[in-house]
Amino acid sequence: MASAGGHVAALWTEVNRCGQNGDFSRAIKAVNKILHEVKDDVTALHCKIVCLVQNSSFKEALNVMNNYSKVLGSDLVVFEKAYCEYRLNRVESALKTIEAACRADGQTEGTVRPSGEVQRLQTGPPLYLAVASFSDMCLYRLERYDECKAVYTDLIRNSQDEYEEERKTNMAAVVAAMSQWGESAPEDLGLSETTYELCYNAACSLIGQGQLTEALNKLRQAEEFCRVSFADDSDVTEEDIESELAVIHSQMAYIMQLQGRTEEALQLYNQVIKLKPSDVGLLAVTANNIITINKDQNVFDSKKKVKLTSTDGVEHKLARKQLQAIDFNKALLAMYTNQAEQCRKLASSLQTQNPGHPRPVLVQVAQLCREKQHSKAIEQLQQFSEQHPESASGIKLTMAQLYLTQGHVTKACDILRSIDDFKHKQGMVSALVTMYSHEEDIDSAIEVFSQAIQHYQAKQSGSPTHLALVREAANFKLKYGRKREAISDLEQLWKQNTNDIRMLAQLISAYSVVDTDKAKSYPFPETFTSFIPNHLPSPDSMAFKVDVEELENSHGATYIRKKAAKPPGDNLPKEQGNVEIKKKRKKKKGKLPKNYDPKATPDPERWLPMRERSYYRGKKKGKKKEQIGKGTQGATTGGAAELDASKTASSPPTSPRPGSSSSSAPGSSTAVPPRQQKPAASGATRKKVPQKKKKSGKGGW
Repeated sequence: MASAGGHVAALWTEVNRCGQNGDFSRAIKAVNKILHEVKDDVTALHCKIVCLVQNSSFKEALNVMNNYSKVLGSDLVVFEKAYCEYRLNRVESALKTIEAACRADGQTEGTVRPSGEVQRLQTGPPLYLAVASFSDMCLYRLERYDECKAVYTDLIRNSQDEYEEERKTNMAAVVAAMSQWGESAPEDLGLSETTYELCYNAACSLIGQGQLTEALNKLRQAEEFCRVSFADDSDVTEEDIESELAVIHSQMAYIMQLQGRTEEALQLYNQVIKLKPSDVGLLAVTANNIITINKDQNVFDSKKKVKLTSTDGVEHKLARKQLQAIDFNKALLAMYTNQAEQCRKLASSLQTQNPGHPRPVLVQVAQLCREKQHSKAIEQLQQFSEQHPESASGIKLTMAQLYLTQGHVTKACDILRSIDDFKHKQGMVSALVTMYSHEEDIDSAIEVFSQAIQHYQAKQSGSPTHLALVREAANFKLKYGRKREAISDLEQLWKQNTNDIRMLAQLISAYSVVDTDKAKSYPFPETFTSFIPNHLPSPDSMAFKVDVEELENSHGATYIRKKAAKPPGDNLPKEQGNVEIKKKRKKKKGKLPKNYDPKATPDPERWLPMRERSYYRGKKKGKKKEQIGKGTQGATTGGAAELDASKTASSPPTSPRPGSSSSSAPGSSTAVPPRQQKPAASGATRKKVPQKKKKSGKGGW
């Protein structure tokens, strides 16, 4: 028994030495040997759990705590359990575990403050200090920023140690998140910006407030602080510094993108991507921002960047709104690349996650419009606006746009007039009046004016917007001849400004059609003459010193007065060399026909075609033309008449009659017919011309 106790003591010495050296793997082996000797040793189990946490073996640590829950109890390792759940991304379970510990310490439900055990552990190892404040990180991950801010404020006030700067940094991160995604802007906590992390978080807070220039300057200051902090460390390389600055550069590029400097932003984004930082959240945000710059262009690059937004662990690094924006851009990219089915799946998933958000429905409608299914798109928008009236304003604007593309102007106007938030805005009134005028529905346009004027008269009577609407309504009614309806508007404007002569003239002109006595009652002549000195310039100021002839003879004058002809005596010869006299070109005489007779009267029908002239008789028919190339081969047409026997008075028969002599009769023709002529000498009897022999060339055959 003494030897067994000595062996266990040696093992505890080994555990202590390994813990001080940071060799937690060997410490676990020693603790296992202790547990083999002494089963259910609470101290050994606790040490084993701590060693597993230090080695990032969070699942094994949880298994040990669950298997030995009766031995360890519910309070001893509660913070280690919550920390393991947090590191395994079971944030809600971790928060429930820490809340249970706080309620066991006597605190009310819903409060997350360090208990007495945590305050006692603040003097212990750094592991417990991290566990003591991890509840704030749980609240931050769950986007419960108000509660998280309250907990951090309490921690900063009630603790002073070497981790105070880290708590202030986390506090600044909470304020920045509230500024970016919170409903209300947080107040300035007055945190000193002595490190680059604090400067970075302050810049993020300024971005949420819309102060982009100040935020960019703050990021440059953070970059300078970062470089200075690593300047004295010889082990840190330039690549390590650039990797640390990647998040600052990505945020600077985001500000440039918001300012419209997309080329500079894209250059910085690509630099961050080339560094391949280990933070998957940073890579996902940077890639998503590049996709938003590309839009429907450079789709191949966007498809490569989408893979960076789908890396494992991204969902645990980004806020809910960031993940929604990434999924929304994925759906848009699928639509631009004609992947209709994938686009519909992503949009449906987004709608399931956010039932009242209009963006997923708009993506589905855009895809339907690309497929030319406008009726189905309008039906889907109508259904969403009825189910979610709080988000119906943007949806109805899209419906009106679709109706306009189909040519249904009246339906579009009805949809726009049903939007209570916008129907009395000046831009909406202008759009409705324009569309109704296009449809020649003047009564509806006047009704839109009347409703808007009544709205502003009840809430902002006499405001510039109210008077501008009254003036436009009066001008519109006068334009379309509704002078009786324009009188009330003109009288209202005249009462607001009795010095407006133009308005008074319009009012009298309207009354002259409706009520002439009322028109005469207005003191227009006296009022007009009283305003002449103030509104009209004096005759002296209107008389300009202008050379009228020079103005009439100018290049842009439409009418030029012709100068009078000079007398003959004024046309004096000019000296040679001073002025060059332009020679007039002689007109060439027209050519006359060859047989032109100036005494003969020309043919009055000479300009008509030959067939249309009165003396045209057509071509003469019946003349036989000489047929060239017809008859026996070798015969000539020149002796055809001589060879025709029918034309001779006494032509003998072609063959002798029986009993007649072979001699020809006296007076008969001696011509021999062609067939009885002797043939010409054959080619064999002709003398051949000797041909010269060809000389063979050298080397030939």
